[in-house]
Amino acid sequence: MGEGEGEQTKRTVVALGLEGSANKLGVGIVRHTYLASDYEEMMEKGRPHKPLDVEVLANVRDTYNPPVGEGFLPRDTAMHHRDHAIRLIKQAFKDAGMTRRDLDLIAFTQGMGAPLATVAVVARTLAQLWEVDLVGVNHCIGHIEMGRAITGADNPVVLYVSGGNTQVIAYSQQRYRIFGETLDIAIGNCLDRFARVIRVPNAPSPGYNIEQYAKQGKVLAELPYTVKGMDVSFSGMLSYVEALAKQEQRKADDDPTKLTPEDMCYSLQETMFAMLVEITERAMAHIGSKEVL
Repeated sequence: MGEGEGEQTKRTVVALGLEGSANKLGVGIVRHTYLASDYEEMMEKGRPHKPLDVEVLANVRDTYNPPVGEGFLPRDTAMHHRDHAIRLIKQAFKDAGMTRRDLDLIAFTQGMGAPLATVAVVARTLAQLWEVDLVGVNHCIGHIEMGRAITGADNPVVLYVSGGNTQVIAYSQQRYRIFGETLDIAIGNCLDRFARVIRVPNAPSPGYNIEQYAKQGKVLAELPYTVKGMDVSFSGMLSYVEALAKQEQRKADDDPTKLTPEDMCYSLQETMFAMLVEITERAMAHIGSKEVL
């Protein structure tokens, strides 16, 4: 809807966003405000413009947590998303003080896999019923652009890490480009798999619980540190620390050389984070950026 203010006319866009690429289902409502002229140029020529303002009106989530020692399976995660999607959408409208008639579009995470397919069906169905535009969003770019909107970062180096991704990204020549990445498994996958070895709970997330364990660690054990240029590797570290955990579990409790689960979480986290800091700083020096997202 357009609105006048002095000599400038503004255009607001309200979007309902659905995210279900992993075990967390998220529903958000966001309002962007643009100069009307900028908005028209975006629609006609596809040229991006920075909004005047971004407001997060609702942000609700529900997480599927499998039993301790197990990972989340796509089928079970998809069933969770199916069962909770409508409830979260209703809650988002309530939190935002809006109805479906206030929406300009519905956005959803686009990709392969049962959880994503479930959310896509919900998004397509609602877009047809409510007669609003439907926009498929690249998962990675969605994270980056929301981070930029919330923090006000202009042109940051992006350290993009999750259960399935570990990449150092920056914007160059009208697109995001990968400067460095994992050569094997993602850092989140490494943490999740180690959490299962030492039976760390999955709720609220294995990575969060490992961080709490790490805060209590006192011994920094030496682990494989693999940085190759701008890339990193975690599979060797994971194999090493899994074997180390089993070795330490066989030691007597009064053995002064025994590493506790807290010590191993501390060692794993600090080593992996040091690797990520190294390649991120290298990317910042390469492109001359002073911002990290």
